[in-house]
Amino acid sequence: MFKFALYLIIVTVLLVFLLPIFYTVSPYTLDPQKILLPPSLEHIMGTDRLGRDILARVLEGGQTSLIIGFLAASFSSLLGLIVGITAGFLKGNIDKAITIIIDLFLTFPTFFLLLALVSYIEANTVILIVVISITGWMGMSRMIRSESFAIGNRPFIKVLKLANVSKIKIILKYFAPLLAPIFLISFSFGVAGAILAESGLSFLGLGVNPPNMSWGSLLSDGKAVIDIAWWVSFFPGLMIFIITFCLIQISDYLQNLANKKEVVK
Repeated sequence: MFKFALYLIIVTVLLVFLLPIFYTVSPYTLDPQKILLPPSLEHIMGTDRLGRDILARVLEGGQTSLIIGFLAASFSSLLGLIVGITAGFLKGNIDKAITIIIDLFLTFPTFFLLLALVSYIEANTVILIVVISITGWMGMSRMIRSESFAIGNRPFIKVLKLANVSKIKIILKYFAPLLAPIFLISFSFGVAGAILAESGLSFLGLGVNPPNMSWGSLLSDGKAVIDIAWWVSFFPGLMIFIITFCLIQISDYLQNLANKKEVVK
């Protein structure tokens, strides 16, 4: 299943970014003669209620969703990594202060925190990346903190500290390789979570604003005609499902791989 998920996500991402080079239909062109046409050879995914080609819009919206998902997950994962290592390595009062901050963030449901932030800001791609990053680092930091604590208590780390080896060298040379599996697992989950968060916000009308589009906004556009034109919502929803399914499968595989390494040790 891991290989299937990996190949599927690679193919999907490549299609989203490369297919528009060859499929040159505009996602913005209105055609009153082609309103709500079902999938056909001319329009593979059909058209929407303004006569726009859904395949072209799914490809265009997919670029926005994937960029937001991967960049937001990258920033939130890096922030969580830095915070978690700082807390687990330095310990003491710094660890207590960071733990309190993490707990405060975790007391609010993440999606409602997203809604609260976005409702006061006019959303665009950059804003969504920043907001999702700000609200998505806590889980990573908790896991990294816990593992950093365990690594910091190992004898060879204590010896390095007694030998006055620089903290940066210890973190980069010894902590980073041991924390890499957790980081990759959390990152893959983070990408799926960021894509779903953006889709949820766009579905509620708080995400990407027209004329820009994302899979979430396309899904929202189709809810008004879902009874008579299932394809308008189905295809962007299918793309969201494919990406999140693949990322979860990859995360599960990495987690099982990390658990086997721990058992061997």
